[in-house]
Amino acid sequence: MNKHFTITINDAHGIKQYNLHQFVIKMLKYVLLAVGLIVLFAFGTILYLKSEVADINKLREQIQNDNTQLKNKNKNLNNSITQAQTTLELKKEEISNMSDSLSTIELMIGLTPNKDIPLQERIDITKLDSESRATLLQFVPSGSPIIYKGITSKYGYRFHPILKRKEFHRGIDMRADMKTPVYATADGIVEYAGNHKKSGYGRLVIINNNYGFKTYFGHLNKIVVKSKQFVRKGDLIAYTGNSGMSNGPHLHYEIRFMSNPLNPFWFIKWNSKNYNEIFEKEKRVPWQSLIKATTKITVNSPTQAQPSSQSVRQ
Repeated sequence: MNKHFTITINDAHGIKQYNLHQFVIKMLKYVLLAVGLIVLFAFGTILYLKSEVADINKLREQIQNDNTQLKNKNKNLNNSITQAQTTLELKKEEISNMSDSLSTIELMIGLTPNKDIPLQERIDITKLDSESRATLLQFVPSGSPIIYKGITSKYGYRFHPILKRKEFHRGIDMRADMKTPVYATADGIVEYAGNHKKSGYGRLVIINNNYGFKTYFGHLNKIVVKSKQFVRKGDLIAYTGNSGMSNGPHLHYEIRFMSNPLNPFWFIKWNSKNYNEIFEKEKRVPWQSLIKATTKITVNSPTQAQPSSQSVRQ
């Protein structure tokens, strides 16, 4: 048996035959098989690499998207931090201004500013102290009963202009034109309202205030309140005049505590700004027990004293 392979080629020049040895044929088959395997492996590798590249591209796009989102989040976070810092600075400035304003209020009402304690605690203390002071100023005579224009006759011993002799003046005579409005200087009950001939006060209003205080308003022209009527601080009670033992229009104003006359001048000056001053000027009132008695009392709508047209000076 022949171990060769004949290849016949028929073309225009005729028939040609080629004999191939069987070994060569086998080698050729192996080569073709190897080439086929290589091509298949290469094709599979290409497909695999293409798939990997696609996955890598997707992953890269995802990373880019995540990076973009992260940048946006960082930008928003930075904006939020900047806004928070700006707001914090404004709040710090606001708290600082509030603390300074509170210090001013504390000084006005006689407290010593203490910035070592929390601001809210300082506010609560100030509020409590302000309420206590407002209550005391509402119940105890304070401020001027008329628009203040000066004093014509002081409290104490003087030469009486009508009787022409030296005697004790229990109040002060306040300069005023005829028919100047007169206002209550503290809450109370009208004890007397009418012409008081025996005393020389003429038309007189006596208000029985709280805690043993009484206020007297003398030489009036017209009285607009009645006996047993309740009045609040700041209520209109009368108009100044020249009735009784008087040598001209003015207001005779007295303050008495437990029937003892006090110098009204210190009470006319008394307000929330110089709250502690009267405790030094007027020693005949047991202020400590009075303050203790009014600590738990709150006035919902405290009224103000009659405004002065000029500073109160003796």
